[in-house]
Amino acid sequence: MTFRVALAQMALDPGDLVGNDRKVEDAVGKASENRADIVLLPELWASGFDLARTTKYASILGDGWFARMKELAVQNEIAIGGSLIEEFQGDYFNTFALYNDNGELLGSYRKIHLFQMLKENLHFKPGTEIKIFDSPWGSLGMAICYDLRFPEIFRSIAVKGAKMVLLVAEWPERRIEHWKTLLQARAIENQCFIAAVNKTGSSQGAVLGGCSTVVNPMGDFLVLGDEKEAVLIADIDLDEVARIRRWMPVFEDRRPDVY
Repeated sequence: MTFRVALAQMALDPGDLVGNDRKVEDAVGKASENRADIVLLPELWASGFDLARTTKYASILGDGWFARMKELAVQNEIAIGGSLIEEFQGDYFNTFALYNDNGELLGSYRKIHLFQMLKENLHFKPGTEIKIFDSPWGSLGMAICYDLRFPEIFRSIAVKGAKMVLLVAEWPERRIEHWKTLLQARAIENQCFIAAVNKTGSSQGAVLGGCSTVVNPMGDFLVLGDEKEAVLIADIDLDEVARIRRWMPVFEDRRPDVY
C-alpha cells in the first residue's frame, strides 16, 4: 500500500509552549495541504528539553498536549505522531503517541533508552516495552532519538512484523553523520522503512542537525532535509519490504539459537 509521510522539521524553543504550538499548527496545515497521510513532529515538540520544569509540561495520555495533537489531527484530517511528556501515576515519561485523522490513538511508546548526557534519566522513567501497532497502511514500530544507537530495539520491531519504524528526535548537528549512517544501517539490516524527523535550530546550547529523512529498505534516502525548517514529503510503498525480503531472505538465515 502506498501512502504519504510528512516530516515537520522545525526549530522549537524550550519552554515556549505557545510559540511552539503555533509553529506546529502551521506545519500540520502544510502537511495536510500536501495530502500527507501522516505528519511526524519532533521529540518533545511542545516543551523541548526544559527538563527542570518537567512536571509543569506533563499531561496524562489523551489529555493536555496529547489532546492538542488529537485536535490538530481531526481539524486537518491527518494522522499525527510526536513525543510529549506523559505523567502516569506520579512518574514521567518521554512518550511518542500517534493519532489517526479521527483523533483515535493508534499507538504509544515510552522511550526506553534515556540520554544520560542530558540527564534525561534524572527526570523520566524509561519505558519497558517495545511497541508495534496496526495502522491503515501496515504494521509500524516506534522509536525516539537515542534509541537509534541500540540496534536491538529495531531488530525486535522487525521480527515482530513491522514494515516501518517511525522515529522522532532532537539530534545535534555535531553528530549528524552518525544520525544519517545509523538510520541507513537500521533500515538496511532490518529491510524496512524508517521515517525520522529531527529538530533544527538550537537547544541546551547545542546546534541541532535537521536532516529529517525517510530511508527505504535498501538504505536509499527518499527525502533528506538540510538544516533549514521545512515540511518534507515522501511517498512510501510498504509492499517494497516484502519484495526486498524475498530478494535477499536475511531473516530466514538468522540464528537466534546461537545469539
